[in-house]
Amino acid sequence: MTGVIIFLCLIVLVAVMFILSIRQVRQSSARNVERLGKYHRTIGSGIHFVIPFIEKCGPAISLKENVADFKPQSVITKDNVTMQIDTVVYYQITDPKLYAYGIERPQSALENLTATTLRNIVGELELDETLTSRDTVNTKMRVILDEATDAWGIKVNRVELKNILPPRDIQDAMEKQMRAERERREAILKAEGEKKSNILVAEGEKEAAILRAEAKRISLETEAEGMANAIKLIIDAKPDAAYLTLQGYDALKTLANGQATKIIVPSEIQNVAGLLTSLKEVVSTPTPEAKTVKKVASKEVSKEKKNSL
Repeated sequence: MTGVIIFLCLIVLVAVMFILSIRQVRQSSARNVERLGKYHRTIGSGIHFVIPFIEKCGPAISLKENVADFKPQSVITKDNVTMQIDTVVYYQITDPKLYAYGIERPQSALENLTATTLRNIVGELELDETLTSRDTVNTKMRVILDEATDAWGIKVNRVELKNILPPRDIQDAMEKQMRAERERREAILKAEGEKKSNILVAEGEKEAAILRAEAKRISLETEAEGMANAIKLIIDAKPDAAYLTLQGYDALKTLANGQATKIIVPSEIQNVAGLLTSLKEVVSTPTPEAKTVKKVASKEVSKEKKNSL
């Protein structure tokens, strides 16, 4: 009976030892194993066995990228301007052994190193350079911090200057300058808008004038073409003798009703129909030229009469 109890106790002891020897490590994590107080190995994610009471596993160390948001630091620029700058550091643990045994309190060491590096870099820059060269400062800090933290098993991936707060009086001056710059840009945009508007109006007036001139030219050309066609029709027309005789009688009738005191009717009225028409126009216009034409026409009529006798 005593042997059975001892056997059962041994089984229980082995089971407890087996359970105590199992160590589970989560993904993206690592644990350092010490044997008799001395570093022995580093185990990664998965199931691992350790020797109970002889080997001891340290706390889990995250291998994921970490973000350290440090509080604002007082920094003095080259032109003696005190500013408050807070930084954000993105880092990753690449060597769990160095991270655990390389330095005491790595987070605090990283924060102090970041503040010291920031003061050194900004101390070589003036205020304007600090405000406009943020990317340059970030790059320099990343290189310096990454090199310094290699011995701690830490890799610095990125450094960002989160906020840069100059003194209040400088902030007020910067705000006034920014306001003046915005007003200047607004005035420039307004002037450019008015300029473009005036150009568009001038171009519209120019096109309208061109269109009006083109329309007038087409109208004059159409009118001239119509007159030319009418003259051509008159020239091409060939009136007969009866028509001319009838027109001659109408001309004599008009002369009889006018201011003339003497009327001579030729025997061949068809030969003087055109002449009578001319006499009508001349007699109705009491000018010296008309009198001269009348005398000439009278002589022509007398000549025609003699010839007919």
